[in-house]
Amino acid sequence: MRSGLEVADVFRRHGDAFRGEQGGRLSHPQGRVMAAIEMCRTAALGGHVERCEDCGETRIAYNSCRNRHCPKCQGLARAQWLADRQAELLPVPYYHVVFTVPAPVAAIGLQNKPVIYDILFKAAAETVRVIAADPKHLGAETGMIAILHTWGQSLLHHPHVHCIVPGGGLAPDRHWRACRAGFFLPVRVLSRLYRRLFLQRLQTSFDTGALNFFGDIAAIAEPAAFAAHLQPLRQVEWVVYAKRPFGGPKQVLDYLGRYTHRVAIANSRLLDCDNGRVRFRWKDYRARDKSKVMTLDADEFIRRFLMYVLPDGFRRIRHFGFLANAHRTTKLARVRAALDILAPTTSAAPVDYRERYALLTGRSLDVCPCCGGHMVEIAILSRSSQHSAPTRWDTS
Repeated sequence: MRSGLEVADVFRRHGDAFRGEQGGRLSHPQGRVMAAIEMCRTAALGGHVERCEDCGETRIAYNSCRNRHCPKCQGLARAQWLADRQAELLPVPYYHVVFTVPAPVAAIGLQNKPVIYDILFKAAAETVRVIAADPKHLGAETGMIAILHTWGQSLLHHPHVHCIVPGGGLAPDRHWRACRAGFFLPVRVLSRLYRRLFLQRLQTSFDTGALNFFGDIAAIAEPAAFAAHLQPLRQVEWVVYAKRPFGGPKQVLDYLGRYTHRVAIANSRLLDCDNGRVRFRWKDYRARDKSKVMTLDADEFIRRFLMYVLPDGFRRIRHFGFLANAHRTTKLARVRAALDILAPTTSAAPVDYRERYALLTGRSLDVCPCCGGHMVEIAILSRSSQHSAPTRWDTS
């Protein structure tokens, strides 16, 4: 049963104390995320008043912050993104491949998010491209959607990318070459190439001075210490796993809907916030996905949530291969020709927000909650003068 508690409530009750304790350690992006979530769907952001034409019911609808880290603001963005992806799905099996990093690399990543997360994306994409292009395996160019997650169920730092890859690719002769039934690419081969490519890029970043080291990892800032830090990582197996193919395009979209616009913790997992402590549900994957309850001090809960605030402009969903943005239209046309299928027909997108919302989600914003009649806007509410909104909203 849902408690009704939201991340915004925790921020409103304990955010000021947390800001005071952090001082200058709180980054500008983190501060903006806190402010956006606190003001989301409140008078601070303004809104409008609606009235039912049939029964006269009146309600106030406040504006959303639209920040990509806000638990309440992902629904429409997710629905629009999925609608765009549906037009690109192919009638072939799709595989789910996950690339992770060892804990010593994750520790570096926490202090160097743009660099390490970018390496994670590029090393994973290059690994799939190189192995798929090898005639010993597939001998074709494939495509990939990669989604960055940087947290685990307990809100600890756990960077990894979820990749959705079609089971085949476009061969040099422009024919479609399918993977073996139920098998994508050899995981051990993927893992070892991924490890090598990642460590090469990591060493290059160190050599060019792109990495920072402070706190617990300050000691590895020297070249000899950094080399010693990496040496054990060259010997261990890096975790890469590929799941069984999805059952079809609907299963692919259902999966993407769960993962693409996910934030560190959903409001539905929160249980209570009493006496300065927050309790929430989490799933322990090491205990066969057993559901457990974790209790954290409010400031520790906020600190963990803010660890997952991404740098400004950082893209956490990326496309590679024949799905890369630069040449997606041209290459998808070649893929469809190889599969002998037609491109899906598209219609003009509705301009009105309410029409678009209804089309994408199947739910109407115009229906009266009391009688089912039609709600119409009767007044605009300006932003509250008592609050100052962040000057820049991050909707990516």
